[in-house]
Amino acid sequence: MRKSCKVSVVMPCFNHGEFVQEAVESVTRAARDDLELIVVDDGSTDERTGREMDGLSARGIKVIRQENKGLAGARNAGIAASHGEYIFPLDADDRMRANWINQGVQILDSDPRVGVVYGDTEFFGTKTGRWRPGPFDLERLLQQNSIPASALFRRSIWEQNGGYDGTMPVQGFEDWDFWVGAAERGWEFAYVPDVLFEYRKAQESMLTRAYAFEDETMEFVAKKHGQLYREVWLSAMKERESLATERQSVKRTLRNLRRLLTARVKGKFGGSVG
Repeated sequence: MRKSCKVSVVMPCFNHGEFVQEAVESVTRAARDDLELIVVDDGSTDERTGREMDGLSARGIKVIRQENKGLAGARNAGIAASHGEYIFPLDADDRMRANWINQGVQILDSDPRVGVVYGDTEFFGTKTGRWRPGPFDLERLLQQNSIPASALFRRSIWEQNGGYDGTMPVQGFEDWDFWVGAAERGWEFAYVPDVLFEYRKAQESMLTRAYAFEDETMEFVAKKHGQLYREVWLSAMKERESLATERQSVKRTLRNLRRLLTARVKGKFGGSVG
């Protein structure tokens, strides 16, 4: 075990041997001596991935081999074996932008209220472009997964959440449930307007298949975090009621002002009229 390990990058891999070297090299470019990389071979079945895992182990990179447990189970296994104060999940077919990591660590070190640091995503593969999620909005998060899966967060959030939830209706939205859990526990989210990682878009992926079960997933998340949803809904209703009351107050003030002006005009010109 390292004497000081600040960041653990946890990389689940299922049959992505052709891409894993790119992902690994993107992490090693961070060049921090307090960063560790843990690769989780989640029951891969192709020979190339097996050879790549052997090669990573030979390089001294920690590799965990397990039967297939899905993305949530793979991330949980990697984090459980890690030592970092902060965690950064990175899938084996994606790439991390190493230049932002110092800034992310600095934000978490300087503000104990912040639990998650996230940023922009650059797409490559079958689709290119940039996803800019923007500053944190709790209402938007409750409606959709508005935080990228690859974000820097405190280990304590994983502990409080009980890890990633593998009981969801379909694999692919575990990070959404995870971020809602962090918000539910009062953690703040810090947005960095820079690219944190590069996301490989493929014709067919676990996430594209997961969208077919989006309604079931939304119901699962809403039920699991029902108290938070209720609190946000009640707050929104009170805000709308307050705005409606304020509008009525403005209307009454304007009416009274018009009456006052009318009375003054009549008082001023009353003697000269008639």
